[in-house]
Amino acid sequence: MIARGMGEGAGVSGAPPVSSRGDESGSISGSNGSAALNGAGGSNGQFGRPHRLSSRRVLVLNASYEPLNVCTVRRALVLILKQKAEVLENGSGVLRSETMRLDMPEVIRLVTFVRVPRDIHRRRITRKAVLARDGWICQYCGAEKPALTVDHVIPRSRGGKSVWENIVASCASCNHRKGNRLPHEIRMHPRNRPRPPGPTVFIRIAAPRTPVAWEPYLP
Repeated sequence: MIARGMGEGAGVSGAPPVSSRGDESGSISGSNGSAALNGAGGSNGQFGRPHRLSSRRVLVLNASYEPLNVCTVRRALVLILKQKAEVLENGSGVLRSETMRLDMPEVIRLVTFVRVPRDIHRRRITRKAVLARDGWICQYCGAEKPALTVDHVIPRSRGGKSVWENIVASCASCNHRKGNRLPHEIRMHPRNRPRPPGPTVFIRIAAPRTPVAWEPYLP
């Protein structure tokens, strides 16, 4: 059955920040002075087109090389030019201003270690987190469909709890077919044993299709 509070609009809670200070907008200071990031390229030291800076995603690693989060290219540039992060991998494309030329960052590493609670990715169960953990695949029939929901393996009406170990991704037809029956009663068992997600679950939510350059840094 569908878990209450896990609807389409359910958000991700507790995702670690890439920086505790600073704003993406306005001017930022680098080793060669300041560079504005607010407008389209071509004048006053401004970088690229706004939609390119906000639509593309960059993988952020902690100083220990542990995957931390995903941010926009704009935010990555702020961190790089403030010397709070270094570039490990570049993507396709170049960002230009009147005074600078930078390759499009794809993976960056923070210079200073950010402490993140070890269990932060397990604190709240959301629909998106369950789907990301299960790879956006129905755990009963194996279908990869755009409109997946979540199902309690042991229904709540039969004593099942809303915990990671009892919730899986399910397509609507399998969810309806299973109803409030136990897996052995209808011979519908999850393909993978449900368990708490790894620390990269927020990254999988932000970027369901991870770029090739990210893979060496993801467990």
